[in-house]
Amino acid sequence: MNVVFMGTPDFAVPTLEKLIEEGHHISAVVTQPDKPKGRGKTLTMTPVKEVALKHDIEVLQPVKVRGNEEFYNHILSLNPDIIVVVAFGQILPESILNIAKYGCINIHGSLLPKYRGAAPIQWAIINEEPITGVTIMYMDKGVDTGDMLLKREMPIEKDDTYASLHDKMKIVGANALIEALPMIEAGGKEREKQDDAKATHVGIIDKSFGEIKWNESASKIDAKLRGLNPWPGSFTSYQGGTMKVWKAEPISETTNKAPGTIIRVDKEGMVVQTGTNCLLIEEIQMPNKKRMLVSEYIKGNTLESGTVLGR
Repeated sequence: MNVVFMGTPDFAVPTLEKLIEEGHHISAVVTQPDKPKGRGKTLTMTPVKEVALKHDIEVLQPVKVRGNEEFYNHILSLNPDIIVVVAFGQILPESILNIAKYGCINIHGSLLPKYRGAAPIQWAIINEEPITGVTIMYMDKGVDTGDMLLKREMPIEKDDTYASLHDKMKIVGANALIEALPMIEAGGKEREKQDDAKATHVGIIDKSFGEIKWNESASKIDAKLRGLNPWPGSFTSYQGGTMKVWKAEPISETTNKAPGTIIRVDKEGMVVQTGTNCLLIEEIQMPNKKRMLVSEYIKGNTLESGTVLGR
């Protein structure tokens, strides 16, 4: 098939590579503009652009797709059979959605109609879902409202973080897209409308969302830690400074202390009372320090029992 591929981050890379590997003609790759990164603000290519250049594929980087007549005319001239969209980062206008023979197809990181919107992988972990998956869907003018073609489920393991689930899902999504292409070429008779009554919507996560609420249960706090690892991360206050918490485990122990109270600190980690049961914190990051195990941190520093975190 003649494919225009639209994607930006690492999540989109396996799908582009799989399309190339399967012999599809990628007439253009559309990705977000290069951005300055790091302390030196070095202009950095998107992961998708790196793959495209490696395979000598034309790269388009419009600042805005909507209302961009030059971009529209260029995509139209490519006469694509299909436009594949994976985490591109801009909302596409109907004019673009209607260009290709088979339309625009998207890989969405949830089992639609649950978790329409931003950050579906993170929200599934945060909400303690036992399973998640990917949906291959036809795009329409709504946000993740188009007809579904194919779903692939995957479990959320008790130690999955956003990073680990993301890395597994990007492979599942790429394989599902390749599986769906013959169905699309055959007319997509398997397509199914979403039940809007069962839809859930999730929004963008920002850094402030990472503040730990110690009155929540240990399992809820743990799910949030994992869902926000590595970005934006979870944090609390400790004696006037900010402590980032990277890894923890709910335990059955409980006390009559206030939520957020450090119960004890030893080689196993730091035990903190929550709203329900205790949380064993195993890895932290203190101001101007690297991430490290609590067992390593206390070799040269003190974490005082009885201190209430978050104050």
